[in-house]
Amino acid sequence: MTRRVDLAVVGGGISGLAAAWAGMQQGADVVVLEAGDAPGGKLRTSPVAGIDFDEGADAFLARVPEAVELCEELGLGAELVSPATGTAYVWSEGALRRLPSEQLLGVPTDLDAVTASGILSAAGVERARADLTAPADRPEGDEAIGALVRRRLGDEVLDRLVAPLLGGVWAGDCDRLSLRVAATTLAAARDRDASLVRGAAALRTEARGDGSADRPVFLAPRGGMARLVAALVERLGERLRCGAPVIGLEPDGAGWRLTAGHTGGSAAHRHPAVLADRVVLATPAYVTAPLLTAVAPDVAAFLARIDYASVALTALVVPRDGIEHPLDGSGYLVPQSSGRLLTACSWMTSKWAHLGVAPSTAILRASAGRVGDERWLRLSDDELVAALLRDLRDTMGLRAEPTDVRVSRWERSFPQPRPGHLDALATAERALTDRAPGLALTGAWALGVGIPACIRGARRAASG
Repeated sequence: MTRRVDLAVVGGGISGLAAAWAGMQQGADVVVLEAGDAPGGKLRTSPVAGIDFDEGADAFLARVPEAVELCEELGLGAELVSPATGTAYVWSEGALRRLPSEQLLGVPTDLDAVTASGILSAAGVERARADLTAPADRPEGDEAIGALVRRRLGDEVLDRLVAPLLGGVWAGDCDRLSLRVAATTLAAARDRDASLVRGAAALRTEARGDGSADRPVFLAPRGGMARLVAALVERLGERLRCGAPVIGLEPDGAGWRLTAGHTGGSAAHRHPAVLADRVVLATPAYVTAPLLTAVAPDVAAFLARIDYASVALTALVVPRDGIEHPLDGSGYLVPQSSGRLLTACSWMTSKWAHLGVAPSTAILRASAGRVGDERWLRLSDDELVAALLRDLRDTMGLRAEPTDVRVSRWERSFPQPRPGHLDALATAERALTDRAPGLALTGAWALGVGIPACIRGARRAASG
């Protein structure tokens, strides 16, 4: 039996679910084919210390509209909460040092404040100060984040401020990450003024002037990101098919024929074929590429070249009195130059006031893994936890043993857009328009790993 629909979406992560929802709002008959046993992709929660706790992203940017709008459309607007604190630290010069509030993605806009923080050496501060008088040297088009920051502010600002902040988002190498994809606000600051410090300061001043600086930076549904997934799944109902990996995509008249297998099954257990007028492929680049090899080989080759980083996020429940450092912030970042396995630690029970655990208990979320450091992949869960506990002891004075632990492994989960990515994406989309009309691509690899960026790409793909 073959089913015909207006729109078939391949992939049930946030990109695919958002694309399907956008199609439904346009009146399309929709089906979603998800390879896994459950939808949501990297938005997943599971119990820790008796509460539902995110395994992947735990918030989204609130100062761009897409995720907030989607939550409001789904009736979740009243459930959105913001972090209880905006303070964070960075491990530098052998201590946790408070990040100055006057900064933009790690670019300091008050050099006296960054001097007082002790994050940079005296030489590092003077090198950054040279940006204020250095002549304009902005290249045309895109460049690597590291190239911009090193050129204008020096190596220390990149290593101790910008790279740790962006590393928490992308798990990437700033010397190879696209400025216009991975740090759009820094791209705007670069284009605003010859001085990166002055350009960043001007953007912050504008934000204060229009009131956006007073709005939360991040939001999340109370109860975790699974609330967003569950709301979308509820709207989709029987339109969502799980355990249905797409193994064939071919033209069929003016539309497309999709053949779906069955997870763990044989050809005899395949789902019925789907005929669709339009198709959105909302899967990781390395999953999408093989589906396009026969249809658009040059597009497939572009997707196959996109690299991914792997990370592990480990939740640790510990007695609060077993921690020496005050949990007076959202957590801290660890530069790669430290040589530590730990890349960041979120103090989750300080960050989110609604997490209902006893005051005597703290939940930490320790991160490991980034481009160039995949040591954790060779470790068992027990070995990984032991290594992270050593780093937590040395950096924040964790002396107590955890009473509960959860390790979430996310292999090949963070795409790494290189300089020129948006131009290459535009070329690929034009090629699809010419050679495969009715076929569109989206996913975290396209416009960015943030939830709003995924929703933005999904809406664009679903609009045809």
